[in-house]
Amino acid sequence: MARADVSNGKVKTPTANDLADQIATLKTDLADLTSLIGDMGAAQGAQAKEKMQAKVEAARDAGAAHIDDAKVQAQKLGAEANDFITRQPATALGIAAGIGFLVGMLGARK
Repeated sequence: MARADVSNGKVKTPTANDLADQIATLKTDLADLTSLIGDMGAAQGAQAKEKMQAKVEAARDAGAAHIDDAKVQAQKLGAEANDFITRQPATALGIAAGIGFLVGMLGARK
């Protein structure tokens, strides 16, 4: 904003040069502000990216732990089934035949 200066009791009238100086100052301030806003946006984007990567890593680790638990459980069930077949082969054969019969009946339905 152009302003009138007072020196020695006299009012100085703003000139075109004063206006040009103010416009140049304003342009410099706007350029600095634009640069600052860009830097802030880049910094916030980098922070958001780091947070997202940390969450992805945590989810990946949790998923791997669940997969490992499922593998252990499947191995236990397989060992139990193998043990049951070894201890009671006739019962296991009857159960397998019954399941096969049911699957065949369900597959034959139209």
